[in-house]
Amino acid sequence: MTIYLPIAELSVNIFIILGMGAAVGFLSGMFGVGGGFLITPLLIFYNIPPVVAVATGANQVVASSISGAITHFRRGTLDVKLGTVLLVGGLTGATVGIWIFSLLRQIGQLDLIISLLYVIFLGTVGGLMLLESINALRRAAKNVPPTPRRPGHHHWVHKLPLKMRFKKSKIFLSVIPVVALGFGIGILTSVMGVGGGFIMVPAMIYLLRIPTNVVVGTSLFQIIFVTAYTTVVQAATNFSVDIVLAFILMIAGVVGAQYGVRVGQKLRGEQLRALLGLLVLAVGLRLAVALVVTPADVYSVVMGAK
Repeated sequence: MTIYLPIAELSVNIFIILGMGAAVGFLSGMFGVGGGFLITPLLIFYNIPPVVAVATGANQVVASSISGAITHFRRGTLDVKLGTVLLVGGLTGATVGIWIFSLLRQIGQLDLIISLLYVIFLGTVGGLMLLESINALRRAAKNVPPTPRRPGHHHWVHKLPLKMRFKKSKIFLSVIPVVALGFGIGILTSVMGVGGGFIMVPAMIYLLRIPTNVVVGTSLFQIIFVTAYTTVVQAATNFSVDIVLAFILMIAGVVGAQYGVRVGQKLRGEQLRALLGLLVLAVGLRLAVALVVTPADVYSVVMGAK
């Protein structure tokens, strides 16, 4: 059964799209990630134009992030003040990112840049995550406790000016690295169609030393507004959000996430991180191969940018 996507301007098998959405939703629920860094490459693999895959992938992240953020808010594990400071940088970065996105599209280098960014980020993050999880599994097998952080240990980030107290997170931190982190994630959201949680969460924990219990909820809070803003502006400026594709993906993703959460609760944290690291590396490797292998159709005809 096929369905026509008006913005992507092609017909697709609805069951394959449903399967993609359900699979990414399952993995999102299992690993606790937005899934934007997975759905966008999968759509590109299925020959959805990258310009549509990026904008529509960002749209799907909004739905999954809202559900997670509400849960964390009810549990008291969401720092609204910290999330708002991140949001200031995120919206600014998203605006800059959309300008970069439009510029790359005009000069005809958008597809290449998107693929290169995914290969670099997925390869780096997946490799580091896999290495850390393997070391954690080895320590667990040998019953070696993890090395605790030294009390009062600070680095250069905590010596920056313009400090602000975040009561929910129980930290006194400069707003400069917080805004800078939000700015960088905003650019990635616009250019790559990701929520950025797979980069933001580790950065908040290891770089900014924010308590882990508030990191995920606060990250999701920022992601909601940045991805929603990106989706609206992409639709208005680049006409690249396919609402039919987004609707199918969201429905399947919500269903898949429910089962993913149940499976994820049965695995240890080290096992989850190792599996996610392998998955991220596999997607990055697939994109890298596509960059160097000669395509079946050497030439293609595309419509000019609107």
